[in-house]
Amino acid sequence: MSATAGPERPGTTEDVLATPLQYLKGVGPRRAADLQRAGLVTLEDLLYRFPIRYEDRSHLAPIATLKPGRPASFAGRVLSCGLRSTRRPGFKIFEALIGDATGALRAIWLNQPFLRDVFATGQHVVFYGQLEMRGHGGLQVTNPQYEILEQEEPAEGGDNEVGQDTSEGLDRPAEGAAGGRGNADKGVAGVGGDKETIHTGRIVPIYERTGAVTPKMQRRLVFDALQRLPARLPEHLPEEIRVRLKLPSRFASLRSTHFPPIDATLAALNRFETAAQQRLIFEEAFLFQVGVNARRRSAEIERKPKPIMVDDRIRESARRVLPFRLTGGQRQALKEIVEDLQRPAPMNRLLQGDVGSGKTIVALLASVVAMENGLQVAFMAPTEILAEQHFATITRLLESSRFRVSLVTGSTPPAARRDQLNDIREGRVQLVVGTHALVQGDVTFDALGLVVIDEQHRFGVLQRATLRAKGLHPDVLVMTATPIPRTLALTVYGDLDVSSIKELPAGRLPVKTAAKPESRRDEVYAFARREIDAGRQMYVVYPLVEESEKIDLKAATAMADTLAGQVFPHYRVGLLHGRMKGELKDQVMRAFAAGELQILVSTTVVEVGIDVANASIMLVEHAERFGLPQLHQLRGRVGRGVGQSYCILLYQAPLSDESRDRLRAMTETTDGFEIAERDLRLRGPGDFFGTRQAGVPTFRLIDLVRDQVLLEAARKEAARWLDATKPSMKAVERIVTAWERRFKLIEVG
Repeated sequence: MSATAGPERPGTTEDVLATPLQYLKGVGPRRAADLQRAGLVTLEDLLYRFPIRYEDRSHLAPIATLKPGRPASFAGRVLSCGLRSTRRPGFKIFEALIGDATGALRAIWLNQPFLRDVFATGQHVVFYGQLEMRGHGGLQVTNPQYEILEQEEPAEGGDNEVGQDTSEGLDRPAEGAAGGRGNADKGVAGVGGDKETIHTGRIVPIYERTGAVTPKMQRRLVFDALQRLPARLPEHLPEEIRVRLKLPSRFASLRSTHFPPIDATLAALNRFETAAQQRLIFEEAFLFQVGVNARRRSAEIERKPKPIMVDDRIRESARRVLPFRLTGGQRQALKEIVEDLQRPAPMNRLLQGDVGSGKTIVALLASVVAMENGLQVAFMAPTEILAEQHFATITRLLESSRFRVSLVTGSTPPAARRDQLNDIREGRVQLVVGTHALVQGDVTFDALGLVVIDEQHRFGVLQRATLRAKGLHPDVLVMTATPIPRTLALTVYGDLDVSSIKELPAGRLPVKTAAKPESRRDEVYAFARREIDAGRQMYVVYPLVEESEKIDLKAATAMADTLAGQVFPHYRVGLLHGRMKGELKDQVMRAFAAGELQILVSTTVVEVGIDVANASIMLVEHAERFGLPQLHQLRGRVGRGVGQSYCILLYQAPLSDESRDRLRAMTETTDGFEIAERDLRLRGPGDFFGTRQAGVPTFRLIDLVRDQVLLEAARKEAARWLDATKPSMKAVERIVTAWERRFKLIEVG
């Protein structure tokens, strides 16, 4: 989108950014394939990939001046290197002795044996890492980032200089540079024409290494790409906003972000606070928020074919379904949903709440309102077994009503399925439970008025286009048990209204959580025996299915045998993992739910499963390997009955600082919203739910923690700009289409 909200015309200078990287000098098919695997296909992909940090290589620290307890950049020659074994089977350490004219230190990399093919004696290398003291008083750096300065990265075809460095390393400043800087800051945003001034003698951008794509390779490619940019690069930001906010041009921002000028401050660069960096982040945030606002406006002009009304008769019908008194949070969420249902435009609302907070009953009451208005409801779950559980719950609660409920899954026999689909098409079934295929496959409705999607992070955000293709404008309610921090709610789910349920239903006790080291395993087992002897059940969750040669983890398959044969020989133990066939998986879960198994050993496939109110212990093996949201979801498998439940996080020492923070968070709070906030601070935005999913935006530059102020400013500016320009609906649709493509939001499910 340009400042005029229209697409760039073919033949404009914008086309330069669409140039495939394969056409850069020295990038042949093999290197282009490496770049593509790193997500870099065009010049735009390359230039809109920020460095992860910057190093001042005009002032690299001599080894003798390095201090323990702080990170530093330094350079030296590899004096010796090699791989050594440890007492831990399969665990090796690669170590190198690094020296310069002032001294030497040891660099070690844990369990990275491939480095024996990377390093060689005599190489000149730049390192960045945290310094620490070894036991006998020498300095050491562990798992440092590195860049080999003198190693050539030959071009395909042999005539390219990509990745080469003809300098003698860092023993001297770049040619013509006074004090290591000076004239090195001419040319592209302060880059001189000599190759060594790209890699040394200045503030140097450090890019994330991805597979065969090295930081040095990217630096040279970025330099070449910047040479191709026209000075009059088209602006994405409206000129009025850019001038009013005093933002530099897009062209200048790209150059200064990758190759900072001589007066740039290293600290500001590494905090991404320079004017150039802030402008590019704001640009991405503005474009995203324009798309969010445009999609909202596009949705608001849609009209449901049949308005929903609420009167005393419908309120009484909903009350008859209620099995218990709603909490305050449930009542407020239901009020917001019902108000949306009565509006002429379709609802697009997210209902979030912790595991066990009672989202399903709120969704069912909303469903009753829709059905009392003569509309049908599709209730979607991510798995067949969860769909079956919803079907059983809903059928029981609607037993005394006049509404007919049907379950449609892949396991439904063909003849029964034909009858079901006919009844749904003719309107004889009011509520249909199934997977997301309900709105994508051969299911057609007589009057679909409400779509409820459970555990929406397994589907991605449902796109209205999917439903439009069926000629429908139903209300959409998506639910998640993974609470979302406010920042994410405004961005990732910016086109949704959000309702939250924060209390647990009456009678539910918070799960007691404890982190225990491996050395206290016997104590944990003894506690588990007491619970099982009292008639309760236990989950045991492992991160892997089979033994791995690379990571020393106990596998679920092996440990299930050990638990059944040696630790708990008097109890019935079941095994569940992702590689099992669906039918066998369901069989095991049903046996556990029915109490036929006392212990269920599982991988994280149990994270979204059926409710087993009698299960009181969740034992997570290698808890240090799991992310916070995953640990919280696993903890949510217990605590579903009226008795006290426990989550035990068994870990292997020593713990990294990040692992220790995660386990501390789990033991300090059971509040999923607090967990989500801590996870966002600990892990960064990354991939918040742990797996890449359709319908979640792919940001190039935005960090959702770091850039909250810019995001809020962009949200206000986008709304103001749309109000001022009042684009036509055709223009709005163009913006939405370009927005979905740019942020990779066009996939469904």
